Amino acid sequence: MTHLKPINRRTFLGTTAAAFGATAFGGVAQPAMAAGDLTVGFIYVGPKDDFGYNQSHAEGAAAVKAMAGVTVLEEENVPESQDVQNTMESMINFDGATLLFPTSFGYFNPHILELAPKHEGVRFEHCGGLWSEGNPGNAGSYFGYIGMGQYLNGVAAGHATKSKKIGFVAAKPIPQVLNNINSFLLGARSVDPTITCQVIFTGEWSLAVKEAEATNALADQGCDVITCHVDGPKVVCETAVARGAYVCGYHADQSPLAGDMYLTGAEWNWASVYTDMVTKTMAGTPINNFVRGGLADGFIKMSPLGPAVSDAARAQFEATRADIVAGNFAAIKGPLKDNKG
Repeated sequence: MTHLKPINRRTFLGTTAAAFGATAFGGVAQPAMAAGDLTVGFIYVGPKDDFGYNQSHAEGAAAVKAMAGVTVLEEENVPESQDVQNTMESMINFDGATLLFPTSFGYFNPHILELAPKHEGVRFEHCGGLWSEGNPGNAGSYFGYIGMGQYLNGVAAGHATKSKKIGFVAAKPIPQVLNNINSFLLGARSVDPTITCQVIFTGEWSLAVKEAEATNALADQGCDVITCHVDGPKVVCETAVARGAYVCGYHADQSPLAGDMYLTGAEWNWASVYTDMVTKTMAGTPINNFVRGGLADGFIKMSPLGPAVSDAARAQFEATRADIVAGNFAAIKGPLKDNKG
C-alpha cells in the first residue's frame, strides 16, 4: 500500500521545481487576471489561532478577504528558513500573487532581501521595521507604536494590583520588547510610583513550557497582574488566571481565555493597515517603504476594559488614551538639561 504524506505549497514547490524547469521561476509568472483583480499572500510563522501575533495578522487577512476583486492566500506554521522562500515563490509563480505580507521578524533577512530583486513586479511588505535605504525598492516594512498600548495596560494594572508587584513574561531582550516592558511599568507608576515590575525572559518567541514556568515564577514572587510579549499569550493568560492574577493582553484579544480576570489588552489592528495597502495597490498608488502608526492612525487598539477595572482606573485610562490619540503624550520623557553625564 502506498502512503501519501500531507503536502503544502512549500513542500510541493521543493519537490516539483525540477519537473517544471527553469522557466517556471524566471520572473513573475502570473495567470490571466481580470483588470483590477489582485492576489495577496499572507505568511505566518505559527498557527492562525494562537490568540496572539499570528492571529492578529490572520484577522487582518480576513478583512482583506471581504474586499471585492481580491483573492487571499494564507500559509501558517512557516519557519524562518528556506521554507518561507519556497512559500513566497509558490504564491508568486503558481497563484499569481503580486502583494505579499510575510509577517514574521526573521522572514526579512535574508529571505525577502534575496527574493525581492528576482520579482520586481511583486510587492513584499514585511512587519517589523527592518527596511532601510539601499534595500530593494519593491520591499517595505510597517509597524505600530504598540508601546503606547502597553502603557495603557500599565495604567489598568496599576489600579488593580494589591501587592504593588506586576509581572512581564518576555521572549527576547530586543528593543521593541524592552520598550513594551518599560511602557508597562511607567503606566503602572503613573498610578503609584512605588510599583515594581518583575521580568522573566524565556529566550524564545513561542515555548509553552517556559512561558508557564515564567508565569508561575512571577506569581510565586507576588505579582498579581501579569502581561507578556511572546507570540502566543494563551499559556501566560491561562496560567496567570489559574494562579489568581489579573491579565493584561497583548497582540490580540485574550479576554475569552481570562474572563473576569482580563483588565484590557494592547492589540494590533492589522485590518486597518492591510485594507489600506490593498486599496492603494489596486489603485496603483505607491506605498511608502517605511510605514508607522499608532492609536490615532488605527494601527493599534485596546481591548475593551474588563469588569474588574474600577471607575478610577477607567477614568485615568480613558483620559490617557485621549491624550495619546491627540498626540500630546509621551511614555518616556525628560527633563533633559544637556547631553552630558
